[in-house]
Amino acid sequence: MGQLSFFDTDKRLAVLSAKGDPLEAIARLVPWENFRGDIEAAVLTPEAERKSMAGRKPIDAIVLFRMLILQSLYNLSDEQVEYQVRDRLSFTRFLTSGIEDCVPDGTTLWLFREKLAQAGIIERLFDSFDQHLEANGYIARGGQIVDATIVQVPRQRNTREENETVKSGRTPAAWKKKPAKNRQKDKDARWTKKHERSFYGYKNHVNADAKYKLIRRYDVSDAAVHDSQKLDGLLNKANTSADVFADSAYRSAETEAGLKVRGFRSRIHVRATRNHPLSQRQKEANRKKSGVRARIEHVFGAQETSAGGRLVRTIGIVRARAKIGLQNLVYNIRRLVTLERMAVA
Repeated sequence: MGQLSFFDTDKRLAVLSAKGDPLEAIARLVPWENFRGDIEAAVLTPEAERKSMAGRKPIDAIVLFRMLILQSLYNLSDEQVEYQVRDRLSFTRFLTSGIEDCVPDGTTLWLFREKLAQAGIIERLFDSFDQHLEANGYIARGGQIVDATIVQVPRQRNTREENETVKSGRTPAAWKKKPAKNRQKDKDARWTKKHERSFYGYKNHVNADAKYKLIRRYDVSDAAVHDSQKLDGLLNKANTSADVFADSAYRSAETEAGLKVRGFRSRIHVRATRNHPLSQRQKEANRKKSGVRARIEHVFGAQETSAGGRLVRTIGIVRARAKIGLQNLVYNIRRLVTLERMAVA
């Protein structure tokens, strides 16, 4: 078996392109350089603070960011994404690297993501991409749909006393004596119940526009936070329609009054109460609202059926915000690819 030459590599990449490599469309449609300023401000040490200018030049921040996108697209660990970049020509091309170029290792990627998480940069990168969507004609239209989904994390095997201590904002004494164990304990995630089932983790609260099914705003909380508590921060005045769609969990007299004051039209489902069943007219109105509101389930469904689903293997809400924020950004990137393909079909 002969050695793979430069021309052989080009031929194999050409075949991948002919087969419809999805990473090529993502590489072409995402304005990578728009992210550079925010990322480098968070991860690069200012020259004035550097002890010496000697040493190896740091890996390009956009290359590392592209690796994070790959990691989120395919639900890979830090070590696995490094391996796959070394192994797969399509991944190598996506990073704009050659076979001979240095590939960032898993530790370097972990440190890079940690800096972004601690600086809270992912939200800014998400907003930057949203501005790109609007500049390319994908303005929020048709009303906004607000909902939340549970993002599970590995369950903690704590005693009831330990859980009560964590909920009060303190660290159990036994954990303090074992720093390694303490580092592996998620003190921010919480339990919640849905459809009589218990879940442990966080919630991804999102606002998606009804026309394009793109996520326009999001927030992350622990799973015990009620969906309606995040409504005000998710509302988007940029949507061309004043309609706000949500399920009945968001409905209250206070919410209805607040939406009206802010110039929104409530399209929130009406719910029945004890001794006050829904009228036929209310049932029909709910059915019409469901025709629009159900579109946000397509968003969550796309995230659920993507590689790895919505399980997040992180510890602490700071890292969870970064991981979930990346998932939301990657969803919008994939959605843009779909919208562009539909536009030329």
